[in-house]
Amino acid sequence: MAAPEAARPIQRRTFLAWYMAGLMTATVLAVVAPILVFIWPPPARGQRFAPIDVSLDKPLDQMQDGDVTRFDAPTQPDSAFVMQDGGGDNAPGKLAFSGLAIKNGDKVNVFAINCSHLGCSVALNKDAKTLDCPCHGSRFRLDGTVQHGPAAYPLSHLKWQPGDNPTTLKIDGIILGT
Repeated sequence: MAAPEAARPIQRRTFLAWYMAGLMTATVLAVVAPILVFIWPPPARGQRFAPIDVSLDKPLDQMQDGDVTRFDAPTQPDSAFVMQDGGGDNAPGKLAFSGLAIKNGDKVNVFAINCSHLGCSVALNKDAKTLDCPCHGSRFRLDGTVQHGPAAYPLSHLKWQPGDNPTTLKIDGIILGT
């Protein structure tokens, strides 16, 4: 049986190579980790996606063609609606804190109140039966499409379902946590 090999001492060159590799790895992690946390921040404590109940001023079944009802996200707990589609400032997944329920023919559309140009709140123009942005003059039809710009994208839809009674809606949203 052969005798076990004697442990070889670590050479200076090997030690310095491992030391430099460890030092460079630590430096890269110290620089990259804060950048990654900035790009992908962790969710706030208590933040979760959930349907949000909102109350309407007028029941859905009593709305006439062209009627618009505004609603806001509850502030207790602090919450927001999640936009489903759109573009510009209304990209899918962005948050809205108010919305509009619009009766257009026999269909009810629910939109985020944000203009897709720069995010100002649109308002109903009763005479023209359009939604107008007071900031830069964009005009949207009641179905959310752009009538004229500068907005290039339609209003963002909010995913919704009828609530427990005709004056409530359940809208997909996020509870922002503490």
